[in-house]
Amino acid sequence: MYAEERQQEILRRARAAGRVDVVSLADELDVTTETIRRDLTVLERAGVLRRVHGGAIPVERLGFEPALATRDEVMTAEKERIAKAALAELPEDGSVIIDAGSTTGRLAQVLPADRELTVVVNSPPLATALATRGNLNVIMLGGRVRGRTLATVDDWALQPLAHLHVDVAFMATNGCSVTKGLTTPDPAEAAIKRAMVRAAQRCVLLADHTKFTNTYLAGFAALSEIDVVISDTGLDIALAADLSAAGPEVVRA
Repeated sequence: MYAEERQQEILRRARAAGRVDVVSLADELDVTTETIRRDLTVLERAGVLRRVHGGAIPVERLGFEPALATRDEVMTAEKERIAKAALAELPEDGSVIIDAGSTTGRLAQVLPADRELTVVVNSPPLATALATRGNLNVIMLGGRVRGRTLATVDDWALQPLAHLHVDVAFMATNGCSVTKGLTTPDPAEAAIKRAMVRAAQRCVLLADHTKFTNTYLAGFAALSEIDVVISDTGLDIALAADLSAAGPEVVRA
């Protein structure tokens, strides 16, 4: 079993049982306890597990949401591939929403310089990075800035979205499952994401494979409302088929 396969099995067991312990995992997966501890460290850095004495707990059991800076440091190669694949979904010209998030932030970095676009963002760092680009017309949604995600929320962000009609919304999520759809820990942020989905003619979800089967407090979209899911090759093929059956095209970049 490869390390990534083992880590996904550890995550699956943690979500099924609510907790895993190092000694049992080492025995059942036929590896050393040191290997399991390294796996738990990788999963904690990915923001899907929280280490506790002797084992780990899935973050959804704790209501825990990793900070943007923490999430931006993990799965970097996968996020870059996802962002590059998302370029195929850009309109030739027109308008897009880029939701606040670590993977969507990678898309903002690789937007082409030869395409005239209006870009709506709810992230001050993204607005700052894009505003100097001569080919982009950047619209920043106001509101309260959440320190953990650096996303603007509440009425000052919601009201403009009610009057916007964009070609494509590139969405981020904390969790996604076939049954529960797209979810995030904070209800205020979920409300903004829901409004973004409604404001767009097409919706494209950018999410690495660790986000799938995870469910958080607040839902903001069903899979049937998403046109394309772009993930990485770590996304299980059978799960990708289940996601596709629920509505969206699934791309494993």
